[in-house]
Amino acid sequence: MQVFLETDRLVLRRFTESDVDNLVRLDSDPEVMRFLTGEPTPRAVIEHQVLPKLLGHYELGPAGCWATIERATGEFIGWLALEPPADGSVTEVELGYRFQARFWGRGYATEGARALVRKGFTDLGVQRVWAQTMAVNTASRRVMERAGLKHVRTFFPHFDDPLPGTEQGEVEYELLRADWTG
Repeated sequence: MQVFLETDRLVLRRFTESDVDNLVRLDSDPEVMRFLTGEPTPRAVIEHQVLPKLLGHYELGPAGCWATIERATGEFIGWLALEPPADGSVTEVELGYRFQARFWGRGYATEGARALVRKGFTDLGVQRVWAQTMAVNTASRRVMERAGLKHVRTFFPHFDDPLPGTEQGEVEYELLRADWTG
């Protein structure tokens, strides 16, 4: 197991080919996918697109997406990410997180997000961390705020098949290295 980062309650490790079932289980929960696609991700998409993309990021550089494990139980609870742009650079990375619904409300997303922001700024050379979600996704917005990110804009992209709440827009948050207080 290649551990990237540990917190008091979490272990973030590299994904492996054996994580297909973990990702399928995560993306099969309608509540988890509510603000993302509104529907489960098919297993074939996870096997042939999602997981290869996650594994490919590790070859590009230090940023990426990590399987998140609850230390107390060793159980896969979801993932946390500092997603690099397509070129693998780390100047600007996107903070992301997705957890099984039964682990929501325990502060794991905030704990992991704060640790990733810290590692990004102190060890990886990140200059800007940003994140986006639907404006109506208040739980995700709270995680962004607790991780130190600030709201910078609300915008209204066009979707051919919009999810409920899309009419209220998408929000972007960011934290610059120069503004980070550690």
